[in-house]
Amino acid sequence: MKKFLKTVLAVICGIILFNVLLIAIFAGLATPSTPTVPAEGVLKIDMSKIVLGEQSCDTDPFTMLQGGQDIVTIGIWDAVQAINCAAGDPGIKYIYLKTDGNASGVVNASEFRNALENFRATGSKAIVSYIESPSTGSYYLSSVADKIYMTPHPGAMITINGVGSQMFFLGDLLKKFGVNVQLIRHGKYKSAGEMFTRSNASPENREQYQVMVNSMWNTISAEIAHSRGISVEELNKAVDNLELCLPEDFLRLGLVDELYDREALENQLAVLAVADKYTDVTMIPFADYVTAKVRPGKGSNKLAVIYVDGEIVDGSQIDNVAGDRFASVIEKVRADKGVKAVVLRVNSPGGSVLASEKIKAQLDLLKAEKPLVASYGTYAASGGYWISNNCEKIYSDALTLTGSIGVFGMVPDLSKTASDVLKVGVENISSNKHGDMYSLTRPLDKAEYDYMLRSIEGIYDRFTTIVSEGRGIPKEDVDAIGQGRVWTGTDALEIKLVDEIGTLEDALHYAADLAGDPELSHWNIKGYPAPMTMMEQIAGAMGSNKEDFSVKVREYFSVPRILARMPYEIKMN
Repeated sequence: MKKFLKTVLAVICGIILFNVLLIAIFAGLATPSTPTVPAEGVLKIDMSKIVLGEQSCDTDPFTMLQGGQDIVTIGIWDAVQAINCAAGDPGIKYIYLKTDGNASGVVNASEFRNALENFRATGSKAIVSYIESPSTGSYYLSSVADKIYMTPHPGAMITINGVGSQMFFLGDLLKKFGVNVQLIRHGKYKSAGEMFTRSNASPENREQYQVMVNSMWNTISAEIAHSRGISVEELNKAVDNLELCLPEDFLRLGLVDELYDREALENQLAVLAVADKYTDVTMIPFADYVTAKVRPGKGSNKLAVIYVDGEIVDGSQIDNVAGDRFASVIEKVRADKGVKAVVLRVNSPGGSVLASEKIKAQLDLLKAEKPLVASYGTYAASGGYWISNNCEKIYSDALTLTGSIGVFGMVPDLSKTASDVLKVGVENISSNKHGDMYSLTRPLDKAEYDYMLRSIEGIYDRFTTIVSEGRGIPKEDVDAIGQGRVWTGTDALEIKLVDEIGTLEDALHYAADLAGDPELSHWNIKGYPAPMTMMEQIAGAMGSNKEDFSVKVREYFSVPRILARMPYEIKMN
């Protein structure tokens, strides 16, 4: 017994010691030292090393522990501030931009491109870009440069083919396994549930997505053509006819200025830096420059930026836009007397109606006390539009996907799966006529379907009402442009769903002006909620602040899901 107790005690001590060491290691990772930036050099922006997100956050700790590539997430506002700082920094000679490997969202890339364009507009410094394997997204960002150089070597993967979206449909597959998904919706364009009920896109769904991708490409191609001094027609001809195949094609069509191998590129970079040789050129990594130069304001008066970044869900979890958590965050911002105005930065495809209502209720209370301005990221659709349409002014990027004013619900019927596939017999016993309505073991009857439809119709009526009141548009007009249809920012401007095409920086300027001082440098601009620290990421990954998995599964499959969410997300390669 004595030996057994000693063994148990040794194991306990070992576990305690291991946890102490683990905490110490992660604490060290969580408090990185501030990099020292040279007083003079070339600002190097390598998009394969950074991701432009909504907020700057710590590097993924597990990637670091596994020896993976250190990719830093830089918030778009921090990135823009750094570019603005570089424009007036006498130590920055020029910007060297590498866009291969760009994985940033299309709107954040667009806002960053706008900041680089403003940098160029100062006229005192150049932007030089180098590409090897251009994609639509990476070339779009590169095209802002004064000079674009490209490798002369063939064999690179070139994917400038326009903007596209893939829709997947599981209807036939689910039927094969006996699953009957009962879809109840309002809005002929509200297509989120179609993937579970159809084998192809409905005509309305195909129509809206064709209009969206065309609108996005029109914006992107116009900006590329303008930057390179060619016509949109020339660019479209080259893309449609697959003329952009080899590096010399880019040179011939005026999409790059020179073809340089590595040695020639380094010589040119040295010449531009007024250095004898490339090894004398000091390259300043963009992530280090952001950390060193972008400082939070120290003033007592604050501009708050509330980041609605992700799917809107019920509960209080920390890794999504959880209704209870965000309602609490907004309430604290409202109570903070130091906050004089608020920008609501929305990057969400929507989600839970209940959570959206909780968030909107708090935003309405906040707006009654402080100026509230909206800025839209890649998505501000369905629930994302629900919570934000009542802001005093809405800024949207031309490439933002917004609207999707519609509601849907789904209840799977697994009765045939049980009987025909699994050969399982099921009998339901309940006290009332519809007690087993959500058991998933039988289809809804007409009364039950009508019951759910009544709920969805009521929610849709609520949605169109708040948009009508928030945007000052007659309710019948909201219904006409609603029906679940998704619009780009360019098209949303024409139908008055947004007020102006602009950036987060534009929204901050406007909010500051409403608060009495348009000069942003006079404000302490503070983001809410604070991005997750490295320790919070670790805790989240290990299960802290998470609901039990079985509870989540049970909730998803046994409770009807009524959602305000757009169906698919469009990404630019």
